[in-house]
Amino acid sequence: MSRRIAYLLTLCVLAFLTPPPLARARQHAVESPIRIDTPQGGWRQSNLSQGAQDYLQTVQYPASDVNTPEGQSRMATIAGQIRDLPKTSGAGASRRPYTLVVNGVAMPIKVHGDGHFSRPYSFGPGSNDLQMISPDGRQHESVQFYEANAGQLRTRIRVVLAWNTDNTDLDLHVITPDGQHAWYGHRDLDNGGALDVDVTDGYGPEIFSTPVALPGLYYVYVNYYGGYGADAQGKPTITVARVTVITDEGGSNEKRQTYVIPMRQPGELVQAARFVIPGKR
Repeated sequence: MSRRIAYLLTLCVLAFLTPPPLARARQHAVESPIRIDTPQGGWRQSNLSQGAQDYLQTVQYPASDVNTPEGQSRMATIAGQIRDLPKTSGAGASRRPYTLVVNGVAMPIKVHGDGHFSRPYSFGPGSNDLQMISPDGRQHESVQFYEANAGQLRTRIRVVLAWNTDNTDLDLHVITPDGQHAWYGHRDLDNGGALDVDVTDGYGPEIFSTPVALPGLYYVYVNYYGGYGADAQGKPTITVARVTVITDEGGSNEKRQTYVIPMRQPGELVQAARFVIPGKR
């Protein structure tokens, strides 16, 4: 047999054994333990007929995890399922959160015992992408979509609070230039700003966002409300808060700044950041 014939036979065998790209994509979707149900990839155009895009959570204490309110629009929700979620095996083992990365901003997200995860999120117009990553970083799933509704409100300011310990309650406080104060006791401001959820049992995130960037000085505080941070062996440790401030999100002048703040004990209140939105010249 000539080398040319052997080479052609080899190509035929490889073509037969190697599934086409679409089949490989389907195979990956089946094998991936992480499934993102919403948002879905591709082109979309949200509208009011698809349900209220309110991202406020009705909090009932003691709150355990982030819950998506009944009637929440799928256009303003992140939800999915982890297949064959490992059972807990020791202190802190399975309490490590998955990581949700939305438009480049990483934040923790807890997964319920049945593998379900869900949280409200306000997406802006244009390109959006998100990724869900397992605690060990070995498994991930991603979605990209384009919001074609030009009338969709763009988030002009977003402040994200996350922290690195379970069974702890940190609270985000934002004071806007007109003196209004967003916190878990007053989450919906008259100027359009809102704090989405109050996470009371670890990791966060808690997110303040507004489609109206009032000019002036903003203050961001973090309050260590309760609980104690612990490592995987259950030993007390410092809770490290991470505050990310994003302005003009998705725009040509988008800016991001991240602040890392050690929180040592309940009752501690720290000014995490302050920033200025310039007025019109």
